[in-house]
Amino acid sequence: MSYDGVGPRSVTRSVAFLVAGALAVPLLAGCGSDDEGSKPLAAQDIAAAPRDRLADGGTLRWAVDAMPQTLNTYQADADAGTTRVAQAVLPAMFRLDESGRPQRDADYLDSARVVETEPKQVVVYRLNQQAVWSDGREIGAEDFAAQWRALSGKDSAYWTARNAGYDRIEKVERGANDLEVRVTFAKPYADWRSLFSPLYPKDVTGTADAFNDGARKKLKVSAGPFAVQRTDTKDKDVVLTRNPRWWGHTAKLSEIVLHEVPRDKRAAALADGTVDVADVDPSEADRITQAAGAQGSLPFQGPAGGRTAAKALRSWAVLHGSDEEAARHERRALKKQRKSLATYLRQQEALRDFEIRKSLEPAYTQLALNGADGPLADERVRHAVAHALNRAELARVVLQPLGLPAVPVGSHLALSGQDAYADSSDALGGQDTAQARALLADAGWVPGPVTAQKKGEKAAGAEGHPSDGSPDPSQSDDGTYIVGVNDHVEDNKGHDDQRANRQQPGHRGSEDGHAGDGGARQLAQDGRPYAQEHLKQGGAPGAYAPKGTAAPAGAGAKAGPLAKDGKPLSLRFVLPSGPGSDTLRKVADRITAMLGKVGIATEITKVSDESYFRDHIASGQYDLALYSWPSSAFPATDARPIYAKPVPGADGSLNVQQNYTRVGTDQVDQLLDQAVATLDQGEERDLIRKADARIWATAGSIPLYQRPQLTAVRKDLANIGSFGFRTPVYEDMGYLKKDLKASSSPAA
Repeated sequence: MSYDGVGPRSVTRSVAFLVAGALAVPLLAGCGSDDEGSKPLAAQDIAAAPRDRLADGGTLRWAVDAMPQTLNTYQADADAGTTRVAQAVLPAMFRLDESGRPQRDADYLDSARVVETEPKQVVVYRLNQQAVWSDGREIGAEDFAAQWRALSGKDSAYWTARNAGYDRIEKVERGANDLEVRVTFAKPYADWRSLFSPLYPKDVTGTADAFNDGARKKLKVSAGPFAVQRTDTKDKDVVLTRNPRWWGHTAKLSEIVLHEVPRDKRAAALADGTVDVADVDPSEADRITQAAGAQGSLPFQGPAGGRTAAKALRSWAVLHGSDEEAARHERRALKKQRKSLATYLRQQEALRDFEIRKSLEPAYTQLALNGADGPLADERVRHAVAHALNRAELARVVLQPLGLPAVPVGSHLALSGQDAYADSSDALGGQDTAQARALLADAGWVPGPVTAQKKGEKAAGAEGHPSDGSPDPSQSDDGTYIVGVNDHVEDNKGHDDQRANRQQPGHRGSEDGHAGDGGARQLAQDGRPYAQEHLKQGGAPGAYAPKGTAAPAGAGAKAGPLAKDGKPLSLRFVLPSGPGSDTLRKVADRITAMLGKVGIATEITKVSDESYFRDHIASGQYDLALYSWPSSAFPATDARPIYAKPVPGADGSLNVQQNYTRVGTDQVDQLLDQAVATLDQGEERDLIRKADARIWATAGSIPLYQRPQLTAVRKDLANIGSFGFRTPVYEDMGYLKKDLKASSSPAA
């Protein structure tokens, strides 16, 4: 995840509410009608074609961000590449349809249903009699039982990332015959369809050693349309070939090669034939689109940049002047640029064979507000931040230029098209500048004098301009600069000291969390001291400001810097600095301008991609940040660790699981616990919607927009591209027969 990222658990399956006073909200029912959000905002775009239009054979080379560190999706360092392999080579009892709903996979299951609810929930799986592992053994109860024991959490020898759902199973046994598997639950479990997807053979899950190490680099036994032939760490390839024992539709492709390609090298890799399919960023998508429509006419520009008339004139003067040293230098520069331009033009010619297939990912980008300490520990300040934002504008900034629906996300727990989706954002409210200022005043943040700034430092205001309205000199792309306030040296030092006093990342683990540091796909646990949770409670927002508080300015007035107890209101906004983060930085600029209008200053800190999650988000070293969470078909299970109320440990550390905003409530925990324990799907949906309304009310995270999904695909490839919610059908991917074109309509 660019650092619009997601956690490994969620990738695999597809990671203070005040009861009275100023911020109290009423008990909120699930919002919206039953059919609200019944359609995804954007359909999948895969150039659908029937199988009889596809050629038999061929190799598909598919770019991945990194070589999978493990082929075991249930380990902490599993990533998107791990998931892609598992989808192609392993059984899954349920896969997702175009609306993100779980559907039985008929290649493995004839049926799966709850047969008993009293005294305990019992689910019976009836397996497809043709379903066999690649070594010829039937898929059966032994595989289900071994996976349950490995993931139940009862044996610490198994290095598992999570045990959610499996810890609720009491026993797994053979049913009436070899084709039946009977699963009895100790506690009711609404999301039982999430289990055994993927299913590993007992060879992998039967012992701790096999589970921990046996499936990291190879899978000897599989049961999908493809099998893992080899992993090549030198060439950075995972090679999948047709499974000769596959009983379903024969795979059209003879081979799929997953090849590691950095995000900023994807266009070049497509052009030189290294890969045939790659997810790309908007800038590269635009380049490929231009190549497809250029008809051989391209502007004189490239990676080295265009030559302006002034530069060209200077070059001519140097080349024809008496300064031979300067002339030689200029000749070398021109030669280098001509070479770069020639390479660029050759690549553009090759990129004509590709097209961009676009949809929306089943994931959303949020503004995270760290409520552990600092100004954002006060819920009134978090609400003020939320009321300063124009979420519709932020969605337009990202999605409108791509021709995708620019609709703000209205739920933390589902996306439009999913059963649980309802826009519950009214529980927090929309943009309201006057309300934001009133909340800040009620929290004690009032206009105050601005002390002298550091020598040579220019304080910036909205849109990065100095507060006096004059143009702002270019800023460095790294480091920290302050937007919206003039800080004295002592103020900066005090703020930095406060940050330094925070506990460093050494942290404790969690059964339901992820450990490690693989960027957004490898999220660490937090170990900071438990933050004080008692927030001020008063009357209606803004009604009872502290004695001596100045009245807030009118809605149309420009807000000046705010201060409290002699300290300015300044929030540290942490962003990744690497390639692929341009969209996040553009959104951050808009957010900064919006906050500036209500008097909230921001310190923009750009950090390396490697440390963004590990050293800042997971360890709590930020006030504001942008990152993404995926939606899930099973939000009661998968969202629980993301929004769970942090719990202090015996050693004084804070176990946040995946709740990196450090904001949680007992009510949210209880509603999600109730949702996961009911077998009534309508009741589960309503409980999830109620939980989402309360998550909105805490203002720990503000969903902004659904992430765009842009995939560059060779034009003669069908049934592959931007899949949206739907699980890819690997056996149907292939090259069109000659002289045939794929349909541009979504798959049926």
